[in-house]
Amino acid sequence: MTRIATLTLNPAMDLAVSTARVLPTEKLRCAHPRHDPGGGGINVARVVRILGGDSLAVYPAGGPFGDLLRRALDDIGLAHLPVAIAGDTRESFTVDEQETGLQYRFVLPGPVLGEQERLGCLAALRGLHPAPGYLVVSGSFTPGIEPAFFDEMLALARQIGARLVIDLSGEPLAYAARRGGAYLVKPSLNELAGLMGRPLESEAAQAAALRELIQRGAAEIIVLSLGAQGALFACGDRLERLPSPAVPVVSAVGAGDSMLGAIVHALAQGYELGAAVRFGAAAGAATVMRPGTQLCLRTDVERLFAGRPLDAGA
Repeated sequence: MTRIATLTLNPAMDLAVSTARVLPTEKLRCAHPRHDPGGGGINVARVVRILGGDSLAVYPAGGPFGDLLRRALDDIGLAHLPVAIAGDTRESFTVDEQETGLQYRFVLPGPVLGEQERLGCLAALRGLHPAPGYLVVSGSFTPGIEPAFFDEMLALARQIGARLVIDLSGEPLAYAARRGGAYLVKPSLNELAGLMGRPLESEAAQAAALRELIQRGAAEIIVLSLGAQGALFACGDRLERLPSPAVPVVSAVGAGDSMLGAIVHALAQGYELGAAVRFGAAAGAATVMRPGTQLCLRTDVERLFAGRPLDAGA
């Protein structure tokens, strides 16, 4: 089985609670909190494992929340390799407003990573045996990590023979697109618009942006995640739009990570590209059905991918 390794430079312990109404000044009585390990690459690795794949998460960890993150990953049985850092791993939290169904997401900054800590993350990936077939870098860059870190990741992927997959935003995404060399890039619509420096509201504008990036050599495959509108992907001369299964939306946390994890898992299993993206759309839809910071269920993903209603038999 092809191993999929992920790197999460700015992981978090995700806290999810709900309260009747979010109001200023008032004391807000919350339901019992739920803690889940979070951060882009960790979520991707979790989804790959949920879907039956072989995944391993590499991440820096320090302080009380770093200890909690390690224990949480042990508890769910995810293979993981923490890199000790001096700073404290962050916490992020989500509040669901019961009366309105609105969700409030608070994302805290992460610790500063020093040069030796950055090199430690690279060394951890370089030392994996067996070497992974896919290397996924997903999530925000923590302070102390420059966009040029992409060059080190690309060189490492080539050294160990892995396909580099990235899910970044802002300047790290722009830098990676300028440099090229990634196997797959998965921006959201807002991230793609920021990358192109123009609004991309129409389907034609979105398609033109993907064609332009492919022609520039930004990546071999670009998958634009469009939430409830599905996905648009480009590879070579191929450009295809796929719908997302219609499901009730409970929480959007982790949907993009679930989509990416399912796509990479499907590709590692030998799926054709269009089928892999459709599998990813099913995983994203299965995740938005789950409350708080919970990720998809394998049975839901497989039923949505097969086009069967969720109350159908397995």
